[in-house]
Amino acid sequence: MRLAVFSWLFLIPIYSPFLISICVFGVSGQCFGNQQSLLLQLKNKLTFDPAMSNKLVKWNQSADCCSWEGVTCHEGRVIGLDLTSESISGGLDDSSSLFSLQYLQSLDLAYNDFNSSQIPSQFDRLTNLSYLNLAKAGFAGQITSTQWEELLNLEILDLSYNSLNGDIPVSLFHLPSLQVLQLSNNQFSGQLKEFSNISSYKLEELDLSNNELEGPIPISIFGLRGLGILILSSNNFDGSNLIDEYSGFNLSSSHFPQIALLGLASSKLKKIPDFCRNQSKLYSLDLSRNQIYGEMPNWIWKLPQLRFLNLSYNNLVTLKGPISNISSFFRTRSLDFRSNQFQGQLPVLPPVSYLDFSMNNFHSALPASIGQSLEFTQFFSISSNKLYGSIPGSICNATFLRFLDLSDNYFSGTILQCLTEMSGALQVLSLRRNNLNGTIPDTFSKSCNLQTLAINKNHLEGKLPKSLKNCHSLEVLDIGNNHIEDTFLFYLNGLALLKVLILRSNKFYGPIGHPEIAPSPKLQIMDVASNNFTGHLPIVLLSTWMALTDRAHEANSELNHIQIGIGSFYYQDTITVTSKGSVVELVKILTIFTTIDFSCNNFDGPIPEEIGEFTLLDILNLSHNAFTGQIPTSLGKLSNLETLDLSSNKLTGEIPMQLANGLIFLSVLDLSFNQLVGPIPLIKQFATFSENSFKGNERLCGLPLKSQCSHEEP
Repeated sequence: MRLAVFSWLFLIPIYSPFLISICVFGVSGQCFGNQQSLLLQLKNKLTFDPAMSNKLVKWNQSADCCSWEGVTCHEGRVIGLDLTSESISGGLDDSSSLFSLQYLQSLDLAYNDFNSSQIPSQFDRLTNLSYLNLAKAGFAGQITSTQWEELLNLEILDLSYNSLNGDIPVSLFHLPSLQVLQLSNNQFSGQLKEFSNISSYKLEELDLSNNELEGPIPISIFGLRGLGILILSSNNFDGSNLIDEYSGFNLSSSHFPQIALLGLASSKLKKIPDFCRNQSKLYSLDLSRNQIYGEMPNWIWKLPQLRFLNLSYNNLVTLKGPISNISSFFRTRSLDFRSNQFQGQLPVLPPVSYLDFSMNNFHSALPASIGQSLEFTQFFSISSNKLYGSIPGSICNATFLRFLDLSDNYFSGTILQCLTEMSGALQVLSLRRNNLNGTIPDTFSKSCNLQTLAINKNHLEGKLPKSLKNCHSLEVLDIGNNHIEDTFLFYLNGLALLKVLILRSNKFYGPIGHPEIAPSPKLQIMDVASNNFTGHLPIVLLSTWMALTDRAHEANSELNHIQIGIGSFYYQDTITVTSKGSVVELVKILTIFTTIDFSCNNFDGPIPEEIGEFTLLDILNLSHNAFTGQIPTSLGKLSNLETLDLSSNKLTGEIPMQLANGLIFLSVLDLSFNQLVGPIPLIKQFATFSENSFKGNERLCGLPLKSQCSHEEP
């Protein structure tokens, strides 16, 4: 699995409303007529969805404009306009009446969709603006220096989460009142030039992260004495100049700014910059995804205010200093050391809320008293190491634990009964790919809060615990590749939130249908392959499976991932599926990824026509069963299908032309070893498949097989 720690969102931005220097007055006198007229012109020219609007939709001639939602006035003049999340679409051009509201001091158009239009050049007419927020508003293209030169009062400018590109105009940094500049998550490119006359700058927050900027990091940035937040992460910067301390600028100078939040992830750093050791106010430090190697410097544990430290995805080998005894870490919230080269014995752990040592080379047993070290920990992962021995019982004394990931190690022994008893607090329990044996304790709490239970690829046996039905919040249940011998989980209808069910490679037997029980309507991945299930596929299993149909399309259309969060921490599940003929590990499970794998069982009877309603399905594998009858023509409606495997069954009749016509994204097809007859439809994707997709059907004919059909022309 992949675990993600904090984003910068957990911190209160420096431009929070209470820090804005604009005075927010109540309604003072009647709205001037020209102000109301300009606002109504603005409304009439904007395109927005009335059903989604909470402000614009209520603006009308009969009420004083100073009483309208989103409008702030002073002495009858409009000084503040907040149209965030108003479902505005379409463009905003220079002729808009917005730019005639000359008294505006605060303007917020964030979370709309201006349809990839350019930012209008007329913003420079709003010379009284001190706050401008265009974040996540759907703007695109380049920004020019002339848009901002007249905004001498502008203190806060947020253009983040758009599609802006090209160079960042130097004039932005020259605005005399600017304190906060947010340009993150765009497509800005090129090299940042060194700043001049930095003594006059008032910048306190600068965020240029997640762009395509390159070259050296301007050393003059560190001459901005008021700078408290600097985030340059995830660009193509070469931060080696921060190590070299070139250009005569002394990075350890007393004139160096005291930064609270510093982000230099993905900056090609080879060591932790020395200037950090003098940062007595440093609260959050992100140096992840660099090339930092060797030993952790001891001084980093002595930073008095440090609460968040992310050094993941580097090449660190040694942890220097007794990190568990550092006083500041009793107040620290997060340590992320994922994916380094730490080895040897697991260190004594500090009492922090988030602790991630996954994907390293630690080789030892867990300390017997580990529960005491985790007394205040909510998130703990040591997955993908070389840890061995039994899981200490003291770990159950960590009563604040919400996420526990011990997967991909060599732990042996049984699953502690107290771990399942902790399910009232635990949200994630992952013990995948270890050497655990015995049975799963039947002690899941009646107040079970588990959202993920992953115990795949151990040596567990016996039956599934009936108390698992108490886990009504369960979204991912992965118990594949064990020796569980039981019938199908007929209490699954009580798990209404279940999205992923993996039972593959166990000893389950009997039918999977029940006349009154259907699976969770949210189920998007069901893998019961390589068991001993028998009987027909029941209609009730299919008719309410909403997550695979077009009816779920609107809710699942965005590229999100299944993840579980608490506060600023979140966990992303990982599972293994068979896709396109290969075993694939899904590090992140897309909410739009759907698969059914019933292969290698003893199912029989016809393939239900209802499967054709699963129009969002990506993978369908019914191979190595005893299905009979013809291939349903309804399968041709599975227009998103990429893999179809019906091999090694007893299917008869011709290959439906609807399959060849409808399965336009199909990249893997296996119909081999059935009893199919007639010509192979050589159109669209079907014309790309080899003989292996059709072999073992004696009466099937036509290319790519060698046997020609009797009516076939040369």
